[in-house]
Amino acid sequence: MLDYVKTFLVTLVVALLLKTFVVEAFRIPSGSMENTLLVGDFLLVNKLVYGLRTPRYVPLTNVAIPSVSLPPFKNVQRGDVIVFEFPGESEQREHGESVNYIKRAIGLPGDTVELRTGRVFINGRELTFPTHAKAGKGMRHPHWQRSYRLYPPGSGFTEDRYGPLVVPKRGDVIELSRANFDRWRTLIRREGHVPRITSDGKIMIDGIETSSYEVKRDYYFVLGDNRENSLDSRYWGFVSEDHLIGEALLVYWSWNPDIALSNFVDKIASVRWSRIGTFIR
Repeated sequence: MLDYVKTFLVTLVVALLLKTFVVEAFRIPSGSMENTLLVGDFLLVNKLVYGLRTPRYVPLTNVAIPSVSLPPFKNVQRGDVIVFEFPGESEQREHGESVNYIKRAIGLPGDTVELRTGRVFINGRELTFPTHAKAGKGMRHPHWQRSYRLYPPGSGFTEDRYGPLVVPKRGDVIELSRANFDRWRTLIRREGHVPRITSDGKIMIDGIETSSYEVKRDYYFVLGDNRENSLDSRYWGFVSEDHLIGEALLVYWSWNPDIALSNFVDKIASVRWSRIGTFIR
């Protein structure tokens, strides 16, 4: 009996270590990445590729803890399908909440991103998406999109005409003013500081008056392949390097999520066999 207990505990520890540091399963809950990924796809995510990172939260809880990381095996490449911790809309997200998103990285640190009537341009050159992506040329915005204010505040961007917007990188020095304070306040807050502007127009960070801010991290701009139905960087901003979880690797299972498990025959009949084992591009 003791041997069985030891075997179970060792297996459990190994499984937790693999999930924490190496590979993790991820389920697609929405159609924002169609047709690259479908609702009901189950993925394996490579958590080592962007650098071994200790957990940001106590396992199986949303309790935040300090995290450290080792150098990555590779940097994020333009076009990678990445899984990351959702940074949240502006200041509305509380530290205890942890939600993972999956999108395609299209803007790297220092890039200039622009969308023109459904077409994406990086540093002035049009970006070609995979042929299976469901990116439309004309934007038809569902109600939930129209209810979101685009990022950054005060930019005047629209879903059809977005940018140009420069993706921040580590070491950038931002000149702050009363006119652009709202645009940069969210980024500064997400880097752990308390920015505010006084009634007489003075800009304060952590209680100290300043006129500039040096960016501490690299950032990425992400889009869903199904851009007409994707809540992405256009709405809530950039993904920080310390929020990266990993690169989507392959689909290990896929079926219709709308069919209940109790309807076993139809559920099995809905399995998308052709998708199982396919690598994500």
